[in-house]
Amino acid sequence: MKAVIMAAGKSTRTYPLTLTRPKALLPVCNKSILEHQLDALPDCIDEVVLVVGYRGDMIRERFGDAFGGRRLHYVEQKQQRGTGHAVLVCEDAIDGPFIVMNGDDLFAAEDLARLAQADQAALAKRAEDPRLYGIYETDAEGRVIRLVEKPSEVFSNLANIGVYKFNPDVFEVLRRTPLSERGEIEITSAVQTLAETGEFRVVEAAGYWLPIGYPWHLLDANAYLLDHHFRPEVLGEIHPAAHCTGPVAVGRGTVIRAGAVIEGPVCIGDDCRIGPNCWIRPHSTIGHRCIVSQASEIKNSILMNGACAPHQNYVGDSILGEKVNLGCGTVTANFRHDGRTHGSVIQGVLIDSGRTKLGAVFGDHVHTGINTSIYPGRKLWPHTFTRPGEIVDRDIIGEE
Repeated sequence: MKAVIMAAGKSTRTYPLTLTRPKALLPVCNKSILEHQLDALPDCIDEVVLVVGYRGDMIRERFGDAFGGRRLHYVEQKQQRGTGHAVLVCEDAIDGPFIVMNGDDLFAAEDLARLAQADQAALAKRAEDPRLYGIYETDAEGRVIRLVEKPSEVFSNLANIGVYKFNPDVFEVLRRTPLSERGEIEITSAVQTLAETGEFRVVEAAGYWLPIGYPWHLLDANAYLLDHHFRPEVLGEIHPAAHCTGPVAVGRGTVIRAGAVIEGPVCIGDDCRIGPNCWIRPHSTIGHRCIVSQASEIKNSILMNGACAPHQNYVGDSILGEKVNLGCGTVTANFRHDGRTHGSVIQGVLIDSGRTKLGAVFGDHVHTGINTSIYPGRKLWPHTFTRPGEIVDRDIIGEE
């Protein structure tokens, strides 16, 4: 059986991180979203069709022609005209039943295995507030009656999570599907057509579903996987005067110097320099070739490859892109005096993150001057910089 992973979109909601990479390559626990997805596929999947578009060359270079014993076949979606269109461009590569999944989110392997055993079906997950997603209405046998995208009326708590099992006849259904209000061909419209035949079902997901819609969702996913699916292994060197508690992974070539305090769960990649005299707190992931040193504190954050917090930095509930360098004394604020949740401006709209703790999001190659102070929820575009003593109270926007 084959699987189709849709990874062609630009994902402007996750700027500035996706200005320099496709969303599928964003890291969680030092593995890209796409790698997590490939690892979660059931054994019956022997070939994966990757639908690429925006910066698709980066995906090809990272994964090549095979991964985990499976063949990889690339199809380019030159124009992003909807999820249904992404499936249509794969038609020549499909010769039997197949799984389709969004390239944005993380799914539990056991749920994908159950879906693979179904006929035509979709994974759905019970959600407290499913209004942000499509909602399924089903009969007593699990057959889909209707699927409504972002409805005003909540008639069910079964959310559509973007994973489907189709037969090849879905291609003809998609060709006949009318365009959406956005002028796109949507999978959900085809699902409604299939539901009207009475032969499309829901498989209820029992495991995790970790949607990545905004940058801070990476922090949620990172914390969840560290808590529930983390196998720590120490392959580097830990000084006797360093102090590690809880599950801590240390990559090859990494050196933990004297005075470093690491409280797991923490994942540290290869060839890092940690310490002396720093503090890495729970739910932090440090990428490869990173530096965290004298008097710096990292809390519930993600540092991508080559990021440096070398001296007297506080990085809380934040994401540092590749090769970010923080000047001495750079601090990310992450808490409001009134204890309310933080907002962040996304595409000109202030979005409530739902988090009472949220720091900053740094694009790749950002450099800060000494004693830079950054307000919660602010974002710095790739290759931007701050001057010594600067207070960052709004996003720093660079070139796209």
